[in-house]
Amino acid sequence: MALTATVYHVNLSRGGVETTTLPEDVYRKYPGGSALATYLLLQAIPKNADPLGPDNVLVMAVSPLTGLAISGQSRMTACARSPLTGAIGDSQCGGFFPAEMRNAGADAIVFTGQAPEPVYLWLHDGRAGLRPAKHLWGRVTADVDRLLKQELGDPKVEIAQIGPAGENRVRFAAIMNMVNRANGRTGLGAVMGAKRLKAVVVRGGTPPKPADQEKFRELIKRLKALQEANPGIGWFGEFGTAGVLAIQDKMGGLPTRNYTEGTFEQAKEI
Repeated sequence: MALTATVYHVNLSRGGVETTTLPEDVYRKYPGGSALATYLLLQAIPKNADPLGPDNVLVMAVSPLTGLAISGQSRMTACARSPLTGAIGDSQCGGFFPAEMRNAGADAIVFTGQAPEPVYLWLHDGRAGLRPAKHLWGRVTADVDRLLKQELGDPKVEIAQIGPAGENRVRFAAIMNMVNRANGRTGLGAVMGAKRLKAVVVRGGTPPKPADQEKFRELIKRLKALQEANPGIGWFGEFGTAGVLAIQDKMGGLPTRNYTEGTFEQAKEI
C-alpha cells in the first residue's frame, strides 16, 4: 500500500478549493504533524510575508497514525508565520478534531490569501467548500460550536475556530476545538482572524486503515503493556494536564507573575 497524503489547498481570496496528493517519497520524509506542516508552509509562503497579511500561509496537518485505534493518535499541528515572533509558528492540539479531520479525507489543509468576508470551511467525506460566516463573526466559541452544529444538522461535527481575540488579531490568540482544546502557542488564531477564516468544520465516515492489520494489532499490544507498566499513566488519567503543575513548579517552569518567577508558593492549592 502506497503511503501518500491528501492535501486540500484553500484559496480564501478566490474562494476555491483544490486537492493534491503528496508523493510517497515526500510524505516519508515529512510524515505528518510539524514536519509536514512546516514543509507545506515553506513551499507556499513568499519571502517577508506579513504574518497578519494575505501572503501568510496557514497549514493544519495530521499524521499517518491519526484516526487509527491507537493511544494518543488524535493530534493536529497548525503552522504559519507567527504574528507573535515573526518566525515559523508551530502549535499542536488534541481533542476529537484531528481524528475527524483525517476521517473526512484530509492529511493537511493549506490556507492562502484573505477572504473578503468572514467564511468557514466545511469539509466532509472528501468534499470541501467555503461558506459565509458573517453571522458567526463576533461570537464566542461556545456559541459558534452550538450554531454550526445546528446549521449543519449534525451534532458530531468537529470544529476548529477562533473567538473575538482571533478576529481582532490579538497576537497570542489561539485556535480552539471542542471549545476547550487549543492550538495555544504562537498566535495562530490571529492568523485565522486576519484571513477572515472563522472556523474549519470537519466530518467523516471513513476512518483510515493500517496497511497491515495484524502487525498493527501486535504494535498496539506492545504499547499497551508498556503503558500499563508506566506508573504515570494512571496519574495522568486522574489529573490530566493539570497534573503537570507540580512537576513544572519543582522545575521552576511556571509563568508566575508574568514569567518574572518560575515557581508559585500556592501551586499545591490549585
